[in-house]
Amino acid sequence: MRTAAVVATVVLTMASSGAAAAEPAMSRFDRPHHGFADTTLRPGTPQQAGLDPAPIDAAAEAIAAWTRPAPQRPLFSGAVALMVHDGVIVHHSALGQALRYVDAAGTELPAEQQVPMRPDTVFDVASVSKLFTSLAVMCLVEDGEVAVTDPVAEHVPEFAANGKAAITVEQLLTHTSGMEPWIPLWRDWPDRESRLRAALERAPRDQPGTRYVYSDLNLIALGVLVERVSGVGLDEFLAQRITGPLGLDDTGYNPTDVERTAATEYQGTPPRGMVRGQVHDENAWSLGGVAGHAGVFSTARDLAVLAQTILNGGQYGGTRVLKPETVRAMLTDYNTEFPGNAHGLGFELNQRWYMGGLSGPRTAGHTGFTGTSLVIDPASRSIAILLTNRVHPSRSWGSINKARETWATGLARAMAVPPKHGPTTWFAAQADASTATLTTPELAPRGPVRVAFDAFVDSEGTDPLTVEYTVDGAEWRTAVLQAAGRGAPRGDQTGLAGSGHRSWWSVHAELPYAAMLTIRWRSTTDGRYTGRGIHLDRILVTDSDGILLNGEKQPHLMLPVGWTSETR
Repeated sequence: MRTAAVVATVVLTMASSGAAAAEPAMSRFDRPHHGFADTTLRPGTPQQAGLDPAPIDAAAEAIAAWTRPAPQRPLFSGAVALMVHDGVIVHHSALGQALRYVDAAGTELPAEQQVPMRPDTVFDVASVSKLFTSLAVMCLVEDGEVAVTDPVAEHVPEFAANGKAAITVEQLLTHTSGMEPWIPLWRDWPDRESRLRAALERAPRDQPGTRYVYSDLNLIALGVLVERVSGVGLDEFLAQRITGPLGLDDTGYNPTDVERTAATEYQGTPPRGMVRGQVHDENAWSLGGVAGHAGVFSTARDLAVLAQTILNGGQYGGTRVLKPETVRAMLTDYNTEFPGNAHGLGFELNQRWYMGGLSGPRTAGHTGFTGTSLVIDPASRSIAILLTNRVHPSRSWGSINKARETWATGLARAMAVPPKHGPTTWFAAQADASTATLTTPELAPRGPVRVAFDAFVDSEGTDPLTVEYTVDGAEWRTAVLQAAGRGAPRGDQTGLAGSGHRSWWSVHAELPYAAMLTIRWRSTTDGRYTGRGIHLDRILVTDSDGILLNGEKQPHLMLPVGWTSETR
């Protein structure tokens, strides 16, 4: 029997509002933005922003479930979750408890003494503070007081100690200075002055410029640099140049409204008890709560305004805090020689482990040890913020990276990937460690076979889409694929994977002649990081005599396992 082909098209990426005004919102996904936005935040629904609410609702339910005991204790006590697309706040919720426990063992307070999360709960954002310090540095760069190529020692002379005279501001911002990640300033030095001196004079562990090593010491030094050059404290400088002008009234160091803050850890060493309203990081605490690497408290709404300021090229609501060229520099990868550690001037870039399906070359953000994450995707003009108090009551309770990834991917999958041809595509968005197959009926070719299809792929490199065929129904062989399109891998491929390109690929394969032939598209995921998934469209299988299978006209002939037919 001669039949017609099926098209496989990979994944959900991001909707771009750069399409023509008359075009429906749900068809904008494959035209990513390249310039800056010019909008302010406003409340709305996913539908009003052109999004599918179902993936957002599913992600929100997953976050809520992680605040409930399962089976013994929650992954984190509580969370505030926020999503923005094209300036529309499409989701903002508060879940679980801001204060839940009385000790490090997880003894719960009586219900009437627990404090529920609120949408405006103030969080210790931990290392997200590094972004604020980086913004402060870039303000000084704009002022002409500092250049990113300057040796840090030009502005902080004691930093030159122990062979660091040539280390630059850029190397601190990109974590390529050679400094080690952390030293216990709070424990081994008696006061703020000696602690700062120890951090500044510390010898590098590696040759500067030879490795990427994420280091708190880099940002502690930059915080001191801001204070030395500006002549005011880091907290005052940020209030003057960033948080004040943007109206971020809930953002700063050492909050005074303790009752609105989320509790963090019960600390026995140092003996601080249940930490709430003070910075969790011991080194920042020992420096008076104001430091370049940690100490900022904020809300989801304030962080969303900051993120939209970045998407707007440095301005928000008519107030400019940075020039567009400065923002571009902050979102440019300076670490191309250190694959997997893409980093701008302060911002981390393209980190799938918490950016999930929003990952892309320009996707920027940061996480914080207390359980916070901020993801900014310029290509789709989207923001995903997840603030949790995951260290409450103990940092030993585990990682929340799965929650971070889930939240960002929920927003990514809410964005449309319109069919390239016809009304539908095949879509695979299976869970971790699973396989989806889309199989043709048995075909009867009369010569060599050509398989052609379009694919939209957003997956981790270890989660490929393959095309396989069998001539006996038992042994499956992998076809060699060739793909064309923005971001497509070049040359012969046995599997297709990739992310961030946000483009349909045209794919084809040549198969040998066999009297009977069955073909399948297989999408396989490993234990983590699924991305947006894979879409297939316009599947066509032909031989020298013509069409064997036309997926557009005969989708009913395909056998889907883990694939669904999508119309958006």
